[in-house]
Amino acid sequence: MIELAFFVLLAASRVELVDEVFQIPANEWRYVPELGLTQQPALVAASYEVISGPAEVRLALLRGEDLEKLRAGAPHSVLDVTPAAGSGRFQHQVRERGEYVVVIDNQGRAPASVRTRIWLDFGRRGPIVTQLSPRRQLAVILISFAVFFGIVTFSARRLLKVVRR
Repeated sequence: MIELAFFVLLAASRVELVDEVFQIPANEWRYVPELGLTQQPALVAASYEVISGPAEVRLALLRGEDLEKLRAGAPHSVLDVTPAAGSGRFQHQVRERGEYVVVIDNQGRAPASVRTRIWLDFGRRGPIVTQLSPRRQLAVILISFAVFFGIVTFSARRLLKVVRR
């Protein structure tokens, strides 16, 4: 019974937002209505496949304020982006609450029909990285050795003082 409850809770943590075909004119972009992550952060996953048209489409995840900059033609930042191709996908762990959008960018010279799927996963918590970088591993090892030999040296000096009396 507990396993069933856990499975239902796990299934409910993943929400599919979009599964539709978008018509994107040549050298233009469209965005999927805002992903309101104002309540809690989530893993944003998106995939696309070009059904017809040039295979020069990409998806990008932007903050709401960066969408306004994109509209104005000003420099903007991108949280995650796929390479321009006939299909692709990304997964990005959003850590801050706010408004986010997924932009479908057709870089080809002809209109494209693009099937896009976007979903949010509220079940994943914590960092995706599970291992320290080699540089940090070395730092941890060196600090551990220094502390160990410091304690051994201190203890040896104290023991020698007691033995010499």
